[in-house]
Amino acid sequence: MATSADPLQNHLLAALPAGDWSRWRPLLEPVDMPLGAVLYESGMAMSHVYFPTTSIASLLYVLKDGASAEIAVVGNEGIVGVSLFMGGETTPSRSVVHSAGHGFRMRGQLLKDEFSRSGPVLHLLLRYTQALITQMAQTAVCNRYHSLDQQLCRWLLLSLDRLPSSELVTTQELIANMLGVRREGVTEAAANLQRAGLIRYRRGHITVVDRQGLERRTCECYSVVRQEYQRLLPAGPSRAGMP
Repeated sequence: MATSADPLQNHLLAALPAGDWSRWRPLLEPVDMPLGAVLYESGMAMSHVYFPTTSIASLLYVLKDGASAEIAVVGNEGIVGVSLFMGGETTPSRSVVHSAGHGFRMRGQLLKDEFSRSGPVLHLLLRYTQALITQMAQTAVCNRYHSLDQQLCRWLLLSLDRLPSSELVTTQELIANMLGVRREGVTEAAANLQRAGLIRYRRGHITVVDRQGLERRTCECYSVVRQEYQRLLPAGPSRAGMP
């Protein structure tokens, strides 16, 4: 288990008022989040919600034939499992870890109880949900109108924003599944970015070496999503080091 992880690396947890944080802390369980791990399946009743700290999870929409495409990413800025506290209990999406690391989880009923208390917790989670909906909508537009090269740049930047480092522990095959494209297309796009000096790729690891270059190369979708998260949510952990 990820016993050495710090829950305050997750920005939502770090943004909780002191009184709420003292009540939440004993309810959080550290978990390893290995690459490719499925946090929940389409239509499955959710038992827990997850707060990534050094990992990233993808939310995927799954078709009847098994094909899937990413609709959003969640990392240290947020929570996996919004359907649970929004009253849905289940969702047609699947959640898969696309960059390995650690996180914390909380039993679903406990979070629903916290949400029902109203006050700061409710408003914080609702603002996060609004930002997540914006990301989902912008991803749909991006996948329809922009090139694979631009989509990959957007995906890398969104992932980078949700990690404490510039390295993603992932694979090209998983990225292809996330973007809903052929692996060969991701291989070619990643090779173009590496030749341009923007990333370094070795098996299972992608390191961003020129973030500004990626931002110049991506489409407008990245900045739309980033600005909405900045408008609605805290910039980062505010109480690092608190017990």
